[in-house]
Amino acid sequence: MSKKSRSASAAGRRIKNTGRYAERSEHNRFGMFCIILQTVISLAFMGVVVLLDILPMRYLAMVGLILFFLWCITFMSQMVRKKKGLLGKAFSLLMVCVLSFGTYYVARTNNVLALITGGNYQINRMVVAVRSDDSAEVLEDAMDYSFGVQFERGGDNMQAAVADIQDELGTEINTVECDSVQAQAQNLLDGEVDAIIYNEAYTELMDSAVNGYSNDIRIIYEMSIRVELDFGSSSGSSLTKEPFTVYISGNDEYGEMSEAGRSDVNIMAVVNPKTHQILLVTTPRDYYVEIPGHSEGQKDKLTHAGLYGIDASMATLSQLYETDINYFVRLNFTSLIDIVDILGGVDVYSELAFTTGEESGAIVEVQEGYNHFDGEQALAFSRERHNLADGDNQRGKNQQAVITAMLKKVLSPTLLLKANSILNQISQDVQTNVSQSQINSLIRYQLNTNTKWNIKSVAAEGTGAQDYCYSSGSELLYVTVPDETSVNKIIDLVNVVEEGGTLPDTEKLN
Repeated sequence: MSKKSRSASAAGRRIKNTGRYAERSEHNRFGMFCIILQTVISLAFMGVVVLLDILPMRYLAMVGLILFFLWCITFMSQMVRKKKGLLGKAFSLLMVCVLSFGTYYVARTNNVLALITGGNYQINRMVVAVRSDDSAEVLEDAMDYSFGVQFERGGDNMQAAVADIQDELGTEINTVECDSVQAQAQNLLDGEVDAIIYNEAYTELMDSAVNGYSNDIRIIYEMSIRVELDFGSSSGSSLTKEPFTVYISGNDEYGEMSEAGRSDVNIMAVVNPKTHQILLVTTPRDYYVEIPGHSEGQKDKLTHAGLYGIDASMATLSQLYETDINYFVRLNFTSLIDIVDILGGVDVYSELAFTTGEESGAIVEVQEGYNHFDGEQALAFSRERHNLADGDNQRGKNQQAVITAMLKKVLSPTLLLKANSILNQISQDVQTNVSQSQINSLIRYQLNTNTKWNIKSVAAEGTGAQDYCYSSGSELLYVTVPDETSVNKIIDLVNVVEEGGTLPDTEKLN
């Protein structure tokens, strides 16, 4: 080979080697980029998990070790091996995508917890109504009207509403004081006043007292009055160390959780985290009781306590069962049943065999004993009352049975596997004054101990009657007169849980 040919061949090799070195250098730079990106995303994921503050230390350590192991795989494939490491790059990019997705959902879970907690307030929706044939379309059209008001119930809200209306109109309004909300309704339809101002939560009382009221009026103005509620404060760890009681309130209709209104579901959960005992106490919605701070010694239906706020319902049950209730969970029972489907159905215990009617949402053949229900079936079971001899009383027990079944499933490993989906649904339908740190401590406690809870239930009993209620004035309403023996038994069971005892080993304590 000539000298010229050898020189050309050497030049070609140099160009080829330079191309290889350039290609390898490019692969090395991309490999380093993958390592750095995976490091950043891993740290971000670990950061949001720590901030979520629900995993016990051993779970946090496990997550950290897994992230480090996955990082080591990428590092070894790019920095130690001399080849291109294409498989390692693909692995690293896959981990980046998975961890980015995980970081988003963990952060979202933390936001969901923030949404449902801190509910130390309620919204009172005040409205201005005129007769349906009135020419007024908006508030300004009623500037010269006489406004019927009443200060006996919710006087502070009424004063705030009058002040808001006067600010809106820029002038004082002519007010005529009525004896009650029922009198307001009657006076409006009789033409004694041109308009009335009232809390929209009282509409049922007005409909009951004045036939056709809702059909004969028209709302021309609405305002929301936010009222702060004070239930005291507790540390995040208190719910895992000391007995506590939660009032579960709700109805089977849709609506904003923070608004004052009737409570169709009235369940008191007495919890002892040391002995792992939970006692669920159901009280019929028509229970004939005093409403402390409101009814002035007169008796009323328990459901009407909700008209005066969640704190009034809590005070009523506290007095009835001689215990302190500092926490509440207010829920939309209809929507919450969607969680049943997320859980894959629940096993609900029924005391009776019956068939639900179409008005309950679905026709379901309920067997005595345990039934596996999906969301639609569980909702029908919890709403049915017409095909039950004990009507509303048995419906309350059935709602309690559904909640018991849901608690049992949520307190299982399902909590960890489906926590995000469950919390996402809860955020739409639940409000509570339990703080986020307290919920975090409860979840962390359950994950750390994996404790099996002893959940028992009992229902207050009584007899049906007709009587006068504080909220209904002179109108006779159906009520459930408490059975004192039943109430005293519940007081004793509450004391057993709070004092560290063990509840009897039966599903129902009635």
